[in-house]
Amino acid sequence: MAIREITEQEWLDRAEPASGKEALFFFTALCGTCKLAEKMLDIALAAGPSIPVSKLNINYSPRLRDQWEISSVPCLIVLRDGQPVQKEYAMRSVVDLRERLKV
Repeated sequence: MAIREITEQEWLDRAEPASGKEALFFFTALCGTCKLAEKMLDIALAAGPSIPVSKLNINYSPRLRDQWEISSVPCLIVLRDGQPVQKEYAMRSVVDLRERLKV
């Protein structure tokens, strides 16, 4: 499963929040740590069934950044029924990410 890049407006314009779990990965284009975290996410997602993950450039996501008080990138937000339930800044390992993203 690939990580699909979306805009903040696309996420906000959804008719209804997704039911169940999903995740949003916030990054910036020039962030080396973000690139490494995304590679780790790709490996975790390839390991088996997982929740849907989308990525947003935080520079173009001011409403979500402020609403969810995201203080740095990379940042993985796990949501349940459209509401944040977990915020992770440190992508410790692929195994850790795999646990967070399990269906």
